[in-house]
Amino acid sequence: MLLDFDKLGAWRWVLSAICGLMTLFLLLPILFIIALSFGSSRWLIFPPPEWTFKWYGELFSDPRWMTAALTSAKIGLIVMVLSVILGLLASLALVRGTFRGRAVLRAFFLTPMILPVVIVAVALYALFLRLGMNGTLTGFVIAHLVVALPFAIITISGALESFDTSIEQAAILCGASPWEARVRVTLPAIQHGLFAAAIFSFLISWDEVVLAIFMASPTLQTLPVKVWTTLRQDLTPVVAAASTLLVLLTVVLMLAAALLRKGKSK
Repeated sequence: MLLDFDKLGAWRWVLSAICGLMTLFLLLPILFIIALSFGSSRWLIFPPPEWTFKWYGELFSDPRWMTAALTSAKIGLIVMVLSVILGLLASLALVRGTFRGRAVLRAFFLTPMILPVVIVAVALYALFLRLGMNGTLTGFVIAHLVVALPFAIITISGALESFDTSIEQAAILCGASPWEARVRVTLPAIQHGLFAAAIFSFLISWDEVVLAIFMASPTLQTLPVKVWTTLRQDLTPVVAAASTLLVLLTVVLMLAAALLRKGKSK
């Protein structure tokens, strides 16, 4: 092949160096915050004078941090389930449907990905304030679902488009009903898309801060909002410890998605 990496000669080293620099550029801030979470200084100082796990102890012993983490997990799980269910139904309509305006509807579903998040946040804040849903768990779920659902639709739609519908039709010819064929044949075949949609939806909700700031109340805060408010009040390394846990969960889930995709390709 013309662009075969092994046949690029000296350009291989140039491209490898550029790739390495880009990776370092992206990972360096994350590595800094992880290192700061183990520093012994009361302030965010790099390099840390000594190493300690003290800030993780303070993080796990503080009920405010734990409540915020549990709130983020609860909202993320609810958004994940709803995104997969609604995303699957919407994807079936968009991929299998033949109605007029399907392309317009697809574009409409993707608008939250295009609009700045702060605009979506202001609009939802004004709406929920009138409905009395601001600062409630339901308000949080709906707000996060607005930005998570497009990613679920894209992922599941891609899996459905790559699925050979003749397999489903063969199941129907063998006596299965259309819905039974979809449940017993189609869903297992696109499970990698469903799993990826679930992971992306959870992570979008888990990491979302702009919408969460508008939706938060003194009694209901997510972990990113707690990190943000603490940063404005006190530059304690506990913030670095909480940020490290956010990064760790994101990395674990992304690795799980990569392993599933690798297993599926085999």
